[in-house]
Amino acid sequence: MGKKEKQIEVETEEKPYNKFQWFLFAIVIPIVFALLLGLIVASVAGINVFQSLKDVGGKVPVISGMMDRDQDAAIDRYKEKVVTLQAEIKNNEVKISKLESMLDTKDKQINKSDLEKERLEQQITELKAVQNDNKKAYKDIIRTYESMAPKKSAPIIASLKEDEAVKLLSNLKPDTLAAILEKMDPAVAARLTQKLTVQNEKTDSGN
Repeated sequence: MGKKEKQIEVETEEKPYNKFQWFLFAIVIPIVFALLLGLIVASVAGINVFQSLKDVGGKVPVISGMMDRDQDAAIDRYKEKVVTLQAEIKNNEVKISKLESMLDTKDKQINKSDLEKERLEQQITELKAVQNDNKKAYKDIIRTYESMAPKKSAPIIASLKEDEAVKLLSNLKPDTLAAILEKMDPAVAARLTQKLTVQNEKTDSGN
């Protein structure tokens, strides 16, 4: 191969590279530089380049249609999210309402139980007071019979119902009891003595 042929081959290989280089330096770089410079100038001037491009794109039918579709899709997604969130809020409100109702019912039951407890405690207190008063009154009756002469108390006790008479005689002192039984009709005294013996046996076996 001669020198002439080698020179032509080298020039042929270098031509595409030189064309690309020329395209890069002569067209691409100046355009990029111009765009950057324009963005800097616009930013300094207070112009929102991206918003302006969006407005311009909105006026172009194809771009505008694409933007509208994207906006509609985004709106639909947000609407679905809003509906879902509203449904969850409703469900939570229903749950809260049920829990509050249950709590209110339990509070009412507790209040009712407390009132019932107070009422029963009041009744117990009143019954104990009556019982204490009755015991005191009964003790007074016992003391009255013990202070009476056996001759006078014997006929009175004999005229009582047997259960009442036995209860009264069982609370008298032994010497007073003996004196009263002595002044009674022998048949009545024997009957009451028998019942007193049975009652004492029951009391002793219970202890």
